[in-house]
Amino acid sequence: MRKVIESTLISADGVVGDPQLWAMEYRDAEVEKDALERLGDADALLLGRGTYQVFAATWPGQAGEFADRMNSIRKYVFSASLDEVAWNNSVILRGDAVAEVTRLKQQDGGELALYGHGRLAQDLLEHGLVDELRLSVHPVLVGSGQVLFRDGQKQPLEFAGAKTFGTGVVVLTYHPAAQPG
Repeated sequence: MRKVIESTLISADGVVGDPQLWAMEYRDAEVEKDALERLGDADALLLGRGTYQVFAATWPGQAGEFADRMNSIRKYVFSASLDEVAWNNSVILRGDAVAEVTRLKQQDGGELALYGHGRLAQDLLEHGLVDELRLSVHPVLVGSGQVLFRDGQKQPLEFAGAKTFGTGVVVLTYHPAAQPG
């Protein structure tokens, strides 16, 4: 069974929204190499509409190994409002995201990389479909914006590791733990 691995950029004060405005100055060669390694076992991305729109506006104009990987990998975009997706190798999936991701997980293939912690990621986590959560905590206080979690179900996590970079970014890795009761 394929695994869903979520990678989310987060500020020290818990903001995940608009990371292109506050996280990019911390993306040096070391951080980019790690991001490429983390994407290495994936053969598809899972993206909500908002994350897709930011990525589709960003990555096609970039160069380098990570950009090449992002531009070539299969992208499943979950949206009820997009009419088309122009970014290379993207397809829109409509309807029940939980059912679609359950189906994708049962297929043969590599990991499914999930970027951003919007409604899609939150729904998948609440339904037990996220196998690993990687939070890249950035040493910046953004002050406002979309925060990591909406009101909802408590989700215990098991610590799986941490990695610190010279820029001050710390990647915390967790596995969702079983819900008590």
